[in-house]
Amino acid sequence: MAQKKTPGPRRPGWRGWPGRGGGSAAYVEAAPEWRGTTVQVCGMWPFAAGSGTPMIGVPLGRNLISGAAVCCDPISWFQRANLLLNPSAFVLGKPGLGKSTVVRRQALGLAGYGVHPMVFGDLKPDYADLIEALGGQVITLGRGRGYLNPLDTSIATSAAARLTGEARRAIVADAHGRRLNAVSALLTILRGEPPTDREETLLAAALKILDDRHGGTPVMSDLLQVIKDAPEFVRSVALDRGSLSRYRDITEPLESSLTGLLGQGRLGDMFAHPTSVPMHTDRPVCFDVSSIDDSEVLLQAAALLACWTYGFSAVAAAQALADAGLEQQRHYFVILDELWRVLRAGRGLVDRVDALTRLNRQRGVGMAMITHTMSDLLALTAEEDRMKAKGFVERAGMVICGGLPGAEIPDLNQVVAMSHVEQEMITGWSTPPAWDSAAGREAPPPGRGKFLIKVGGRPGIPLQVELTEAELSVNDTNRRWTT
Repeated sequence: MAQKKTPGPRRPGWRGWPGRGGGSAAYVEAAPEWRGTTVQVCGMWPFAAGSGTPMIGVPLGRNLISGAAVCCDPISWFQRANLLLNPSAFVLGKPGLGKSTVVRRQALGLAGYGVHPMVFGDLKPDYADLIEALGGQVITLGRGRGYLNPLDTSIATSAAARLTGEARRAIVADAHGRRLNAVSALLTILRGEPPTDREETLLAAALKILDDRHGGTPVMSDLLQVIKDAPEFVRSVALDRGSLSRYRDITEPLESSLTGLLGQGRLGDMFAHPTSVPMHTDRPVCFDVSSIDDSEVLLQAAALLACWTYGFSAVAAAQALADAGLEQQRHYFVILDELWRVLRAGRGLVDRVDALTRLNRQRGVGMAMITHTMSDLLALTAEEDRMKAKGFVERAGMVICGGLPGAEIPDLNQVVAMSHVEQEMITGWSTPPAWDSAAGREAPPPGRGKFLIKVGGRPGIPLQVELTEAELSVNDTNRRWTT
């Protein structure tokens, strides 16, 4: 007969004594986590847990789950951590939640690593104070405040004069292509639709004649005059069949649009005069276009696109000199804010932006493209434009998401796969702020400074951006309301 086992002492479960009055805990709060080196926590080694996020790049803030420090920027994660296929980031989020803040922090940190931030168009301004504090160049543009000549290739021309052979031909061809793209883009914004194939061919021929005729840097009126003069080469590409009257009929719409860029049209004379302040490539740069009112949507889009063209051309020239061993190799962090303003200004502008921004990895250029929501990209009229605009997000090395409304999640999920928890986190950050009755004002929005970093199919990294005291003075994007 088996001996009956004597019961041992009664012990509580993992959550305490069960039952009424036992004190069992239904929820066990996670223990705080701390990060330390093997020297600091040598007594715990090898039982200390890692942070789970790479410690390479610009420190952004704290992980919302573990509390560990999060370091992230597209250039460091591409160059040193080998986590990205290309050094680019696409930033999405509702207004007022800190999109500019997280990009500004990356720009500041990269400046410490020797990378020059380049802000090609600052509409609020969000970056001018930072660039000025870094000892950079702030170029002011606007009605009566400064001019930017779309035909200005002086930086590329100066670089080409120092090069020889294939390198020289390449930089001249690149400058010619960017100049043609800039003029065509301005015409697209002015008309609301792209110029015809014949008109682009005419423009290319006229620019070639202009290069041969003009000794210095031409302006838009010089280009218009070449078309009016009807040189034989331009007439041949116009297919006028030997009839000058037919040539006049063919070029009349183009002449009318170019005249609108000389100060008589909606875009004013900002692009009709020589460039006011040449850009430098050996320091941080910001094009401040904040003087253009938000009601002038077309002028804002034209200013941004002209700044992008001029800036990318200058960067390409600087890198060509570095490749030839004539200048120091420099890396650049290019910031393209308010992307949606350009894309919505006219049909076909997606192609123009795509042609401008395709600086490959070998150029030593990282890039951040910023807009509010996926709807900004998918609200374009033409289906092909919508697909190409969505490609901007698909090709980005990383996607940084702030608070977004729930309606945005299905479109975003087609490009960046997110778990159910991540989707709820992002939509929760878009909740409006509550009224603080004690202070008599609205409390800060719950999603301010909170972002989710997504790289490919990896789990996202949620973080809270933390600003230092030194950054607060150059981080007030609502200065006109608070001063």
